[in-house]
Amino acid sequence: MTVLAILFWVSVALLVYTHVGYPLLLAALARARGRRSFEWPEGQPLPAVSVIVAAYAEESVIADRVANLRALNYPELEIVVACDGSPDRTAERALEAGADLVLELPRGGKVRAQDAAVERAEGAIVAFSDANARWAVDALSELVAPFADPRVGYVCGEVRLTGEDDTNQEGLYWRYELRIRDWESRLRSVTGGNGAIYATRREAYQVVDPIMGHDLSFPFKIVKHGWLALFNPRAISSEKMVPTIEGEFARKRRMMAHTWPIVVRGGMLSPRGYDPLYALMIFSHRILRYLSPFLHVVALGTSIALISQSLVYVAAVAVQAALLVAAAAARAAPMRPLLVARYYVLTTASLAAGLWDWLRHGTSAGWEPAAGTR
Repeated sequence: MTVLAILFWVSVALLVYTHVGYPLLLAALARARGRRSFEWPEGQPLPAVSVIVAAYAEESVIADRVANLRALNYPELEIVVACDGSPDRTAERALEAGADLVLELPRGGKVRAQDAAVERAEGAIVAFSDANARWAVDALSELVAPFADPRVGYVCGEVRLTGEDDTNQEGLYWRYELRIRDWESRLRSVTGGNGAIYATRREAYQVVDPIMGHDLSFPFKIVKHGWLALFNPRAISSEKMVPTIEGEFARKRRMMAHTWPIVVRGGMLSPRGYDPLYALMIFSHRILRYLSPFLHVVALGTSIALISQSLVYVAAVAVQAALLVAAAAARAAPMRPLLVARYYVLTTASLAAGLWDWLRHGTSAGWEPAAGTR
């Protein structure tokens, strides 16, 4: 077998494994393991919780966010709004809505705003959310329940995306991602979280580089410090998705400009602190997934180079060309199969585009609300 043929089969095998094989392996192992029990001990008081909302230019939604948190069924709750140099009336409206503490901070980025809020917060558990998220009335009690196990340092909840009537197919992918997260949590710990609903013990909180967000850096860093990082699907938040696939590409491109520094120099690649199972999870669902655009390029290039040698390579070129044609056709004919193809192509490309942005321009700690999500 030639070097080109080896590269083709290795790239295809890794793509199939990360997208299909790994979820199937997780599902089988998780079925044998069973679900974790997330119940707070009867008669034991719930811990005091501080819910932190880092906000930049959120005057249109912050009052509703504070009101939503005030309506939660939880006995001891502190609401902290950390305004990251907001140029509008975010801080004023948060105070008017009844936030317990509003911090007006110089512009330093979301992570530094969260760090400042944790320093001032009083709760034994610190929970975090986005300004445009909405939590179910029992979301916080469900988010806290896994902390009854003293080994648990981090918990994230389930985000339900709204606004699936436009072209974006993120809802389909997100349901796939949540299943993987559930299986990872049953077996060991999650490899990624989300910004809409998550919490840590105060002593498990990690101060990270301001360009490295909590969503990806917290789970694996907390695991490295000896804690479990779990997912509770009963802790439910809702959030409006970006309306279009093109908007989703731009959002994921920005996210990946923050993700690649975590992968390359943030400690994810170091196996120190991982047990073998969690190392396999990180490799399968994070590293291989982020390498997928480059694996696609290798598979396409080698199959074109080998097309005269076997019908297998002819078929491989045809399948890849069909995917690209379907993605391009979706703009003119927005049918579901074509939209799914376009979503896959653009969001896969966003992984490489984010790397290009980081390498060429670096990454700013600041952030802007995603268009169409407010």
